[in-house]
Amino acid sequence: MPNSHFSTTRRECNVGNRLREAGAVIMGKTKTTELAFVHPTDTANPHDAGRSPGGSSSGSAAAVAAYHVPLAIGTQTNGSVIRPASFCGTYGFKPTRGVISRSGILQTSVSLDQVGCFGRTLDDVALLVETVGSFDPSDPASFARPRPPMLAGARAAVPIEPDIAWFELSFNDRLDRDAHEGIEAVMDALGARVERFPTAPQLDALIAVQATIHEYEFCQHLADVIEAHWDKLSSTLQPVIERGRQISKAEYEDALAVKTSAQAFFADHFNDFDAILAPSATGEAPLIGGSTGDPIFCTIWTLAGLPAISLPLLVGENGLPVGVQLIGAAEEDDRLLRTANWVQTTLATNA
Repeated sequence: MPNSHFSTTRRECNVGNRLREAGAVIMGKTKTTELAFVHPTDTANPHDAGRSPGGSSSGSAAAVAAYHVPLAIGTQTNGSVIRPASFCGTYGFKPTRGVISRSGILQTSVSLDQVGCFGRTLDDVALLVETVGSFDPSDPASFARPRPPMLAGARAAVPIEPDIAWFELSFNDRLDRDAHEGIEAVMDALGARVERFPTAPQLDALIAVQATIHEYEFCQHLADVIEAHWDKLSSTLQPVIERGRQISKAEYEDALAVKTSAQAFFADHFNDFDAILAPSATGEAPLIGGSTGDPIFCTIWTLAGLPAISLPLLVGENGLPVGVQLIGAAEEDDRLLRTANWVQTTLATNA
């Protein structure tokens, strides 16, 4: 099926093959942002046609929210699964980097690109990831170790009440008032299970690290496409490319080293905590015609390749959905899903 400028893929992606082998019925192809980056689509949010569903996986989130399909695939290099799930009121699950093969999917950042999905229940997204996850030697991020049992994790009871961390980050002030109040209410309901950590400058600094890697690799991987079709690229994307072209190889390699350090930091952190609690987005979906929304509440976890899930738990001042994000330890997606099940059950009980 052709894209906006009639380009077609050379082969089916690994995810598509896995779905067909499992007996899935592929209903269609949904709209994504230009080259899976910043320029918004004209896809409408099913909750309010004047608002964006987010991006880059715009159509996937909207299709699930509109009940066109029960499940959809998306990709995330920054916040492109978690944020649309929040705006559209669906579950959005991005497993550990390497759980799902990226082979056959447009590569924009070999270090950051990850595959996730949307669904209307926790079980559904867990089952979908379990179905399509597999080792693929053609994907450098794919690992041969066994995948966590996703569906069993989503259905399991916690052996003891989980310990959850909240980080006071410098950009938390970007939250809309209603989103901030909603997150505070969630933490109040979870009580002593949530431990708050003060401002962490080393985490704040990871935002710029992700941007350096993303923009540098985007320009490298898609150099031929950019060169051949510059006049077709949006005025939103062109400045990003121009910025990425100014990043030196030394700056890029330094950013990769920090990324590795961040992964080690979180591996140690999850010895004491089952999950990190964070907003999925800054608030309700933005109006169409602007941006696809600020991805900053996803950036750090995506950089580190951690599994993350958006739970459709809150409603904003305009009656639109607002998600709550949980982040888990790498390759312990089942523990994250188990914790997510406990969180939503606990909140429902205390409502």
